[in-house]
Amino acid sequence: MQGGPLAGIRVIDLTTVVLGPFATQTLGDMGADVVKVESPEGDNCRWIGPSRNKGMGSYFAMLNRNKRSIVLDLKRPAACDALLRLVDGADVFVHNMRLGAAERLGLGYAALSARNPRLVYACASGFRKGSSKQEHPAFDDLIQGLSGMAALNAGSDGAPRYVPSVMVDKLTGQMLASMIGMALFHRERTGQGQEVHVPMLETMLSFLLVEHMWGAVFDRPELGLGYPRMLTPHRRPYATKDGYISVIAVSDTHWGRLFAAMDRASLIDDPRFATIAARSDNVDALYAVLTEGMRERTSAEWLATLSELDVPCGPANTLAELMTDEYLRETGFFQRTRHPLDGDVTVTAIPAQFSASPPSVRRLWPALGEHTAEVLREIGCDEREIQAICGS
Repeated sequence: MQGGPLAGIRVIDLTTVVLGPFATQTLGDMGADVVKVESPEGDNCRWIGPSRNKGMGSYFAMLNRNKRSIVLDLKRPAACDALLRLVDGADVFVHNMRLGAAERLGLGYAALSARNPRLVYACASGFRKGSSKQEHPAFDDLIQGLSGMAALNAGSDGAPRYVPSVMVDKLTGQMLASMIGMALFHRERTGQGQEVHVPMLETMLSFLLVEHMWGAVFDRPELGLGYPRMLTPHRRPYATKDGYISVIAVSDTHWGRLFAAMDRASLIDDPRFATIAARSDNVDALYAVLTEGMRERTSAEWLATLSELDVPCGPANTLAELMTDEYLRETGFFQRTRHPLDGDVTVTAIPAQFSASPPSVRRLWPALGEHTAEVLREIGCDEREIQAICGS
């Protein structure tokens, strides 16, 4: 299939900031025609980060490729009518506003599905639909705190710290895109559209607690919560003579080779370290040995030795070092291309590969309202109607 697995699917995108745009960009990468509906002020992310043109910041650029931007002032009846006409011919409608706000705008699931029964209506908000917190505001930092992520990332002083990435928004965005794909598959089989809701808190918890439920799974409170290997202070990139590297050993074979490389071969027979279960129970002592051993050689020496032994390892890159990383150069992850307004730019590649229906970057980030007239003509608006909708 040319154009990606979602070629021919039209998405009406009312999302802003990170969560929703990350999801809809994924749909666009997969071939969908994503129509980004913005207010006259534009998505807030337009104004964050370096830019060459007003409202075209780097943060926005990284979240809004493969989209067309139209401006609709939903305070104007003609603009609201145009949005509904767009929905009539759409496959997917996505928003990340509070559920009550969508209802007040006449954009709830019941209203839109009555017009278009095949519509996949997808939304994400902070908390589960139907809960007491349904209408509570939520952002990434808040959910990092509520989910326990900030506490798990505490500093040496014990104070909780946010992970330096909008992890919750991006994780929930990926979940939302995935669930939209599932709903479209259901529609292909049944002809039925449906509503999909993804809550940020529960999504983060389902991700975070995979390893950290620990003793709670089997009602063993004395065993506590949290996977010990994740919580030891020794689990971090290891200092060498001249820098830092990442090393991870999992199997008995890995550990045997690693101990031998550190001239501590007998440790594989130590009862504390001889099996996976024993190593898990004694992870602080185990990783302390690794911390001590890594200091004995340079990063280059360790990487050469461990790579030869097939022990997983690599440099602990800074953000700047990523831009010159040899592997990323080999795979073409950072790509130089030309934006019609912004000129020469560097962008990242789509990570997924499909053998029969490959995704692609067909267009870079749009200017605010760049495609308003184009999209309105596609739904049958004449020039007089376009002027009324746009307020000109």
